[in-house]
Amino acid sequence: MAAPSSGGGPVIESKDQLIAWFAEGEKPRADWRIGTEHEKFAFRQSDHAPLSYDGCPGIRDLLEGLQRFGWVPVYEGENVIALTGDSGANISLEPGGQFELSGAPLETLHETCDEVHEHLKQLREINRELGVAMLGLGFHPFLKLEDAHWMPKGRYKVMREYMPKVGSMGLDMMLRTCTVQVNLDFESETDMARKMRVSMALQPIATALFANSPFKEGKRTEYLSLRSHVWTDTDNDRSGILPFVFDADFGYERYVDYVLDTPMYFVYRDGAYIDASGQSFRDFMDGNLAVLPGERATMGDWTDHTTTLFPEVRLKRFIEMRGADGGPWRRVCALPAFWVGLLYDSTALDAAHDMIADWTADEVTEMRNNVPARGLATPFRNRSLLDLAREAMEISRTGLRNRAQRDFWGQDETHFLATLEQIVDSGLTPAENKLAAFEGRWDHDVNRAFEEYAW
Repeated sequence: MAAPSSGGGPVIESKDQLIAWFAEGEKPRADWRIGTEHEKFAFRQSDHAPLSYDGCPGIRDLLEGLQRFGWVPVYEGENVIALTGDSGANISLEPGGQFELSGAPLETLHETCDEVHEHLKQLREINRELGVAMLGLGFHPFLKLEDAHWMPKGRYKVMREYMPKVGSMGLDMMLRTCTVQVNLDFESETDMARKMRVSMALQPIATALFANSPFKEGKRTEYLSLRSHVWTDTDNDRSGILPFVFDADFGYERYVDYVLDTPMYFVYRDGAYIDASGQSFRDFMDGNLAVLPGERATMGDWTDHTTTLFPEVRLKRFIEMRGADGGPWRRVCALPAFWVGLLYDSTALDAAHDMIADWTADEVTEMRNNVPARGLATPFRNRSLLDLAREAMEISRTGLRNRAQRDFWGQDETHFLATLEQIVDSGLTPAENKLAAFEGRWDHDVNRAFEEYAW
C-alpha cells in the first residue's frame, strides 16, 4: 500500500483542484509505462507457518536482509515497514505480513519480467539463510484469522477496527489474501474513460484466468477464487464494479464525486494515523471533520484518501487492474502482458472496446459476482466466460505483436501470455488444477501446496 503524504500540499479550495489532480496523470504515448505489483505469503519452511513481524525468523529479518542489495528502509516509529529502491520500486507489507513488490514504472514487459526475476533472486538468497520461502496464492490455504499476525502499521489498526462494521470479510481480505496487479497510463480524459470501461468490463476474465484460491482453513471451498468472493462483502462503499464507468459522460469529475462520497479511513499527521473512519471528505474540505475541527483538507490528504478505495479497477494518476489472485512468478509477468496487449495498442483497444460496447453495468456486475465460484464456466448472454477469454486473449496477443517490443534474442512480448494460453486451451483455472491435486496426489493435505508451488 502507498506511503502516506503527511497531509502536505495546498489546501483544497474547490473540486476543480481534484479534477486537475487526475488530469495531471495524463502522459503522451511515448511516456507510457508498466508498473506491476504482486503479493505473496512468507512462511517457515520447517512447518509452513506464517511469519510474525518480530519472530525468529520474522518479517523484520526479511526487510533487514534485503537491505544488502541497496534497498533503503522506511520506518514507522522504530519499525521498518517498507523498503525503497533507486529504480522507483518499493517493497511493502500487507496487514498479515504478505510481502509485496511494487515494481518500478518500466517501458516493456521484458523489463518487468527482469525485475521480477531479480526480486526472486534476492529473496532466494535471504530466504535460504532464514529458512523461509514464499507462496503465491489468492487466499491462504490453512491460516485461521485468530492465528494471523498483524503488521505494526497504524493504517492497519484503523482498518482493523472499521472493517467489521461495514462487511463480514474485511479482516479476511486484510490478513489472508494476495493479489497481483498492474498499473497503466492514459493520455487524455477520453483515453482514460475508454480504458476504464474496457478494463472494468473485462476484469472478470482476468479474475477467472488467475483464479487460484480454492481452499480455506485446510479444506476445499465452493469457490475457485475465494479472494475475489471475499471482496463481495468487505466494504461495498469502496469496492466492486463501478456502474458509472459505463455511462457516456464518464470522466474525471464523475470519479472525483465517487471518491468524495466514499467514507474516509484516516488522516495522517505528524507521523501518526488519526482515525476518521466513516467520516466525510467533503466535510473535511469544509473544515468540519470531527477529529480535526477547523482544519481543512489538503491535496496530500486527497492523495491518501484515493488509496483507500478498492474497486475492481482503480483510478489514480494511472489505472490499476485489481481483479487477479496471486500466483507463481510466471503469472506475475502474464498479468501485465494481458492488459498491456489490450490497452496499449490503439488497434487492440478499439477491438476490446467494440467487444464490450453494448455490455451493461448490471451484466458486468452479475458476471463479476458469479466468477469466484464458476470461473471460466461463468455464463454471459449465450456464451461462457471461456469464450470471452479466448476473444480477449486474441486481442491482447495482437496488441503485443503490434507493439513489437523485442528482447535481446528478438522475441516480442507475446510469449508472456503463454501460461494464460495454456489455461484457455485446457479450460481449467489454476484453482481447478489444485483441487484435482487435493483430491488426488495431495490426499486432502493443503500443505502440499507449499511444497509444489513455493517460490
